[in-house]
Amino acid sequence: MNRIIHLVRERFSRHIQTRLTAYFLLILLPLVVISLFAVERSRGILYDQAVERTEMALASAMNHYDLALQNVEEISTLIAADPTLNELLNQNSTGFSPASILDFSYVLQQLSNSVSVNRFISQISVYHQASQMMISTHFGGRKLNSEPEQAWLVEAARRNGTGISYVTATSPVTEMRSFGRLIGTDSVSLIRSMDLYNSDRQSNLLVVTYNQSKLLNILKTLLPSDNSKVFLMNDKGEIIAQLGAGRQPGMSVSQNAPAGQMMEVTQTSGYSGWRLSLVQPKDELYLETDQLRLFTFGIIVLSILLAFIISWVVYSGIASPVLKLSRGIKRLSSGDMSVQVDNRRKDEFGFLIQSFNRMVTVQKHLIEDHYEQQLRLTTTELKFLQSQINPHFLYNTLDSIYWSAKNYEAEEISEMVMNLSRFFRLSLDKGRQLFTLEESIQHLHYYLRIQQLRFLDSFEVEYDIHEDTRALHILKLLLQPLVENAILHGMEGRTEGGRLVISSEIIEELLVIKVWDNGPGIGEDRLSYIKNELERMENRSLSSLSLDQEHANDLFGLRNVYTRIRLYYGERAGLEIYSHSAEGAGTTAVISLPLEVCYHGIQQEQKENRGGLVL
Repeated sequence: MNRIIHLVRERFSRHIQTRLTAYFLLILLPLVVISLFAVERSRGILYDQAVERTEMALASAMNHYDLALQNVEEISTLIAADPTLNELLNQNSTGFSPASILDFSYVLQQLSNSVSVNRFISQISVYHQASQMMISTHFGGRKLNSEPEQAWLVEAARRNGTGISYVTATSPVTEMRSFGRLIGTDSVSLIRSMDLYNSDRQSNLLVVTYNQSKLLNILKTLLPSDNSKVFLMNDKGEIIAQLGAGRQPGMSVSQNAPAGQMMEVTQTSGYSGWRLSLVQPKDELYLETDQLRLFTFGIIVLSILLAFIISWVVYSGIASPVLKLSRGIKRLSSGDMSVQVDNRRKDEFGFLIQSFNRMVTVQKHLIEDHYEQQLRLTTTELKFLQSQINPHFLYNTLDSIYWSAKNYEAEEISEMVMNLSRFFRLSLDKGRQLFTLEESIQHLHYYLRIQQLRFLDSFEVEYDIHEDTRALHILKLLLQPLVENAILHGMEGRTEGGRLVISSEIIEELLVIKVWDNGPGIGEDRLSYIKNELERMENRSLSSLSLDQEHANDLFGLRNVYTRIRLYYGERAGLEIYSHSAEGAGTTAVISLPLEVCYHGIQQEQKENRGGLVL
């Protein structure tokens, strides 16, 4: 995730087109948000209005049901408290005589009269406990022989007391039979005990069944569409009547759609606790607003496409030439002096690109002329500085030969002359300016052998050359002045025990060469002076190093080495001197040279020997 954020941030900071597109999208963002908010707000208002209308319709229908329930309950009260009916039921026992048939016929006639006066009642039944007879306006009279059914009816009468309860057609009476099958109905029924005002009443039960079609007629007026569903449920959540696909009690919506896609409105009666619930798909409510929503999305997509197109047009017209110009500047800064930016425009950007191309051409000629002049000057100064070493060394060598001739026999003088001859032969080898470090050490060894003969072998020489440094190229006679100083100032006056160590290694992309002697070291004042002089030379520009004649005769060897390495190897090259006052610590001279120059030095020397210029 962090990588993706980094890539997006980098592209945004480096590409104008990305920023232009982002800015256009930011301009469109408030309009998009407002449009989406307006559409969603209109959908919300429409939904609230639909809910409000539905609640009003359900409340009106529920009032209708409440009036019907009150009317049926009043009729049930009149029947249950009728003294004539209760006397006829109470005076008949278990026997079934002609008199009891006449009594039951009268009861049935009275029940039929009650059914005819109320359109919400489909049938009325009375269960006579003593004779186990079910008297019904639907099927007449029928004796119940099932003891579980008899027990259920008796228990219902006792449980209700003087109150009422409602039983659905699906309510189980026994394991094999429901209440609807018992009395022959598919609707809800009101049940209560007969003989309300007699505390010693028998367990006779009154059953008033509602007309299912009448209940459904009220529900039909509530359906707003064919896909809607409406339910009438009692206070227990049991479905009494429904229109549409069925559902189980307790479910919030139909089985065919999830709740999030349906609108459900429920109205509960304060009188009976019954509930009316209407479920309607939201798609029907949002049919018109969905078209508006679709148009809004189309406008948003079109606006985003226009943002990309406009950003590309602006980028092509303004940012593209700027990008070309920036690429040309990057190539110019990397050293490509032949860069030319393609230009076909005639406006302000065309003039700017044309001016840049002219500037590059002029700058190229100026740099070539100036660099060629500086290179020739630097090459001349290098050769002049190196030529100064040979006479200086020659004088010291001739002096050594002189003193050797006085103190030693001719064989030692012969060896000294032979080493001197080899030294000059390598120094003047075909005008070469660069040697490998291994060749330089061999060359230096001839000089050291001459000095050992001069000082009667009073010092030893040790070479610690790392294998990786042997093939690296350094300037000719670069180490000789440092070794000469070590011998003259470190071995002077010794008769034995002198030690000189020359080492090389690679440290952090630098070739580091050290010359160490175990002489008495350099005094603090002199060492401080040497370091200050080297620091002063380091702060001077490369072009003025060889022109410093103020102290030409002071620190000649160190100045020569430092000037040569700075002119040839650049500002990363360095020369440092360390000295210690402890016995045997001596003095250390350290040269640091950039590896890339050492690797490519031989190629540059070959070009110079062929008369070429290195740019």
